[in-house]
Amino acid sequence: MRAHGYAALQQGATLEPYEYDLAALGPNEVRIKVSHCGICHSDVHVIDEWAKHYPVVPGHEVVGIVTEIGSQVRTLTVGQRVGVGWQAESCLACEWCLRGEENLCRNSVATCVDRPGGFADLLQIDHRFAYAIPDNLSSENAAPLLCAGVTVYAPLHRLADSSARVGVIGIGGLGHLALQFAAAFGCEVAAFSTTPDKEAEARAFGATRFIVSTDATQMKQATASLDLILCTVNVALDWGLYTRCLRPNGILCFVGALNGKIEVPFGHLMQQKSVTGSSIGSRIMMREMLTFAARHGIVAQTEAIPMNEVNAAIEKVRHNQARYRMVLTQG
Repeated sequence: MRAHGYAALQQGATLEPYEYDLAALGPNEVRIKVSHCGICHSDVHVIDEWAKHYPVVPGHEVVGIVTEIGSQVRTLTVGQRVGVGWQAESCLACEWCLRGEENLCRNSVATCVDRPGGFADLLQIDHRFAYAIPDNLSSENAAPLLCAGVTVYAPLHRLADSSARVGVIGIGGLGHLALQFAAAFGCEVAAFSTTPDKEAEARAFGATRFIVSTDATQMKQATASLDLILCTVNVALDWGLYTRCLRPNGILCFVGALNGKIEVPFGHLMQQKSVTGSSIGSRIMMREMLTFAARHGIVAQTEAIPMNEVNAAIEKVRHNQARYRMVLTQG
């Protein structure tokens, strides 16, 4: 079957219309007619540097309708609305997969690095990495949950409880969802931002405190006040300023694709503080996140744009002008 998408024909190139043949449907695969696809900053990285070969069709926050199923598919049906995130496959046999942590599998396959992604009319995927979308989540608002949502939900689930005091660095595509999830967990939530005019929105998303990170007085007042800080930005900052904001046993967790080194004062770590990272989430986390989001009304704030205007949308993401997630739609 012929698919029609948008591809970078070479590294860093503007996307162009691109046709390609889908392989014969495997026994565990489903074919999906794409209706929506969110644009993640990782898609920019795929275009610019992460792709293993070109042409590359980006897109990994995909929502659509199942049109065909393989002979071994039992959990999805034709006509069902499903979503697909960053991970397309894992070995399903290593210690991490058997523990339900497929995102840690050494043989993980990405949806849009190793194969054509969701900037297209059709997507073919292992059905075990396609997820039913709850009825009360719209496709436009649900699409970014499939990467950005699970990326912030998984570490909150693992590292926080309802008594935690949580900080979120960066009120963007990841950060605005992190604020919503942390607030729904029952946490006390602080938003760190360099943009003072985001305070009203941050509080609407669930922040109970707003800290202008370039204000030395506000940062000093935040000393030893948080149990967990999620960093959602991809630029190097003075990480010592943030580890100083942690209480004893506090954790600074990076969820964005960070550029630069992570350096913190050793003295801060003597209070049993730690620095860690988290990437996407397991299949269990994905299903749980979607259910939790539907139950608590957590959705991405989006700007929808037709698929054929993909390059304009990519540029907004590239220059951090999206507020807060761009979503491509099929006509």
